[in-house]
Amino acid sequence: MNFDEQYYNIGLIDQLSYKDTFVHRLDPRAKLIATLLFLFTVISFSKYEIAALLPFFLYPMLLMTIGEIPFMFILRKVILVSPFAVFIGIFNPLLDSEKIMIFNGLFISAGWISFFSIMLKFTLTVSTALLLIATTSFPTVCHGLRRLGLPSLFISQLSFLYRYIFVLMEETMRIVRARNMRSYGERGKGMKVFVRIVGTLFIRTVERAERIYFAMLARGFQGDMPILKRFRLKTTDVIFTVLVLTFLYIFRFYPATQMLGRLAQGVFS
Repeated sequence: MNFDEQYYNIGLIDQLSYKDTFVHRLDPRAKLIATLLFLFTVISFSKYEIAALLPFFLYPMLLMTIGEIPFMFILRKVILVSPFAVFIGIFNPLLDSEKIMIFNGLFISAGWISFFSIMLKFTLTVSTALLLIATTSFPTVCHGLRRLGLPSLFISQLSFLYRYIFVLMEETMRIVRARNMRSYGERGKGMKVFVRIVGTLFIRTVERAERIYFAMLARGFQGDMPILKRFRLKTTDVIFTVLVLTFLYIFRFYPATQMLGRLAQGVFS
């Protein structure tokens, strides 16, 4: 995958956030609170609980369905960063070799169970965070965080970081294309050329940052990022938050999976 395709994939999630669905129209504070509660609930499970985590996939699946977010797009993003989680948990089977019976005399080491638990938690948390951005534009997320009481300086830095990632990537694309047009074969691909590209990009970044800063001061910037669209909590936002909270409470503090399993056994027996 070349640099242009990577740039398009990053911009695609921003395009998805401007759709007009029920999830997109929810107040960003409601989605932020629901997402944070979901993340903390998933993380709170012990390292040996796998079956209890499975019902929590209902939440991201519903968001993808109602928000019309492509499943393969989210899956590719999760797979892209999954090596970090694999690296964290891959040593568990070696460090925790105690055998645990899981089904009818079938034994497996506790390390493998904790490894699968890490991967499930990783998939749930990353996919839910991606869905938050895919159903809420990043400036709107920042506005929601500001309305929830976070410092304006932190929100401004977060907004600048996201906004100028695209500017930095466009500048990098221009430099890389200029390099490609002036080279052929294996020429222009050595470490010396790479160091020059990085140096040129750094100088251009500093110069542009200075110009942007002085332009913002000239327009009266005082440390806060204004937003044109205003949000107000509606009944649907409250209902959404309460439903998510109820869902999390039931599947966290009650053996819902065991109850469903016994019910299924009773129906099919």
